Amino acid sequence: MDHWSESEGKRAHDPIFQTYFSQNCRQHVEDFCKERSADAVVSPSQRSILVPGPIIVGAGPSGLAVAACLKEKRVDSLILERSNCIASLWQLKTYDRLSLHLPRRFCELPLMPFPADYPVYPSKKEFVAYLEKYAAWFGIRPAYNHTVVCAEYDEKRLLWRVRTQATGRMGEEVEYMSQWLVVATGENAEVVQPEIDGLKEFKGTVMHTSAYKTGRMFAGKRVLVVGCGNSGMEVCLDLCNNNAQPHIVVRDTVHILPREMLGQSTFGLSMWLLKWLPVHVVDLFLLLVARAMLGDTARLGLKRPTVGPLELKSLSGKTPVLDVGTFAKIRSGDIKVRPDIKHISGRQVEFLDTLSEDFDAIVLATGYKSNVPFWLKDQELFSEKDGLPRKAFPNGWKGERGLYSVGLTRRGLMGTSLDARRIAHDIEQQLRTEGRYLGVLL
Repeated sequence: MDHWSESEGKRAHDPIFQTYFSQNCRQHVEDFCKERSADAVVSPSQRSILVPGPIIVGAGPSGLAVAACLKEKRVDSLILERSNCIASLWQLKTYDRLSLHLPRRFCELPLMPFPADYPVYPSKKEFVAYLEKYAAWFGIRPAYNHTVVCAEYDEKRLLWRVRTQATGRMGEEVEYMSQWLVVATGENAEVVQPEIDGLKEFKGTVMHTSAYKTGRMFAGKRVLVVGCGNSGMEVCLDLCNNNAQPHIVVRDTVHILPREMLGQSTFGLSMWLLKWLPVHVVDLFLLLVARAMLGDTARLGLKRPTVGPLELKSLSGKTPVLDVGTFAKIRSGDIKVRPDIKHISGRQVEFLDTLSEDFDAIVLATGYKSNVPFWLKDQELFSEKDGLPRKAFPNGWKGERGLYSVGLTRRGLMGTSLDARRIAHDIEQQLRTEGRYLGVLL
């Protein structure tokens, strides 16, 4: 082991060094790096930086929540974010008309509620403003433009080694080391591109919903939306409201529920009922009310799964569609429902029912996936198949050797808040047990 590596490995568990860092914690971590011992050798293309507090990968709502909960316990952390802003998915990859599908009280992060004058369903702009205020209030300053390319546990140093590549500076790599690693990259880190015969040769516009902003650019055009989740349904509504001619491909069964039932949010009503009734009874109630309000959705090509919406969410993570007006447009014929695609040739799309139609554009509302398997070398906490914790909620937040997961439970922001609090408490207890808690005080 080289002299620099040995000295840094010892420093990671040195209370005096921890105290020194805490006194300088308001410096940017790269400035702190300059104060290392004079005998440290640093390659011009790669630097190694010891982080006494936890490393958090991802500056979305999940990463911010963990950092805030740690701050409350007077523990500093370092957030590594590949983009140039917090909540990059919300700011850079969502459509303009997006708003929270659940009431704000179910979406607030720990320790800070939404402003009292916010609407029940805050808009995208309002939610981002809330997150920015949240980060400012807790003094959270992520290291932006740092893409994590590899993270693995060093058995000799007993530290997580997180290698990053800086955006815009080709070849420059920085390695961060810490006793704790928190994965907060989310369930929606990478887009899912479907395999459709002929899609690459389509002669019109093809885009994923991550690039879609507004239907104004499609006015007067025939647009095929592939995917009937919440995003696909809302994009169709936006296209319809902007004088486009949307068609939606339903590739699977889907539960459509009104966003509100009996004067309450459907989600809030469900949570209340689950306090008193089993899941299958609440599911039955939701489906009966939905049938009374929407009618038989199967008659319009939207067949429901055999499993109820809440049970399906629990088993597979598949979220029911909370209707914000799209279904009325489907019922009126303004939005056409089509089965899955068989083949694309030029601008012509052939469906499984043998019907063929021409389209000017295709919007892929085919969702996202976790990217954890691509950079994290761990086979215990996370599944290599889908990049999500192997253990179901609420037991998927903690792994071995200081590894944690937040925002990957398929439980939305409520699950994020619960996991963030657990993680902060667990790290605090470790510091107290080791007698190093005072070493990371602000």
